[in-house]
Amino acid sequence: MDGLGPGAFLCLAIFVGGMVDAIAGGGGLISLPAYLAAGLPPHVALATNKFSSTVGTLGAALRYLRAGQVHPSSALAAAAGALAGAALGARLVLLVPDRIVHLVVLVLVPSAAAVLLGRDRLLARWRPRPGLGIGGALGMGLAVGLYDGFFGPGTGTFLTIGFHVLVGLPLLVAAGNARLVNLASNVGALVVFLLEGRVAFPLAWAVGLAGILGNQVGSSLALRKGERVVRGFLVVVLVLLLAEVLRRRVAGA
Repeated sequence: MDGLGPGAFLCLAIFVGGMVDAIAGGGGLISLPAYLAAGLPPHVALATNKFSSTVGTLGAALRYLRAGQVHPSSALAAAAGALAGAALGARLVLLVPDRIVHLVVLVLVPSAAAVLLGRDRLLARWRPRPGLGIGGALGMGLAVGLYDGFFGPGTGTFLTIGFHVLVGLPLLVAAGNARLVNLASNVGALVVFLLEGRVAFPLAWAVGLAGILGNQVGSSLALRKGERVVRGFLVVVLVLLLAEVLRRRVAGA
């Protein structure tokens, strides 16, 4: 990491995170710890990660829209809730001291990773039980958006499960809805972070481009190899990044 320099290290990490996100989801599990491991203050890390996430999610959401794999009414209702929830979540996290944010990352990143890695088993166990109407979709978007604005990683996975199990959408359409709603929550949080001046420019532009490139490579790889190729890789990278975050936390204590 020291040999690469913080900028080059982050571009590489965000590229990998974008690639992982395009293949299996959960790229934020790599990108957020990477910002912290590179030495960015926690709130700046959250804000800059939200910028790169927004740029990457925009491309994915457009692909699903063009393919017609979105259920408009439930997606728009949940997106409205997510936009408001994420703005509130971002406001709340800015009130939390840096040391607490570090601890939240060390607890919630492994928890979100466990959900991601166990997604297939969860989906097999939780059979679709459609019951959420437009109001329910709005509430789901508000709750998940609040989580996304406050923290973020794993949001796409949670939304996909919710749209599939609670709304009863086919899995591919649920994933398309999740991308659109995740875009709305990213925008809601990002606006707050931008207004508070927490996004690290010009670094954010460079890592945002790296995230776009990673998403493109990941999409191509997914078509040929599928998401299994990335799961073991995700675990290894995640463990290394969390170890570095913990080392910095202990050294700064």
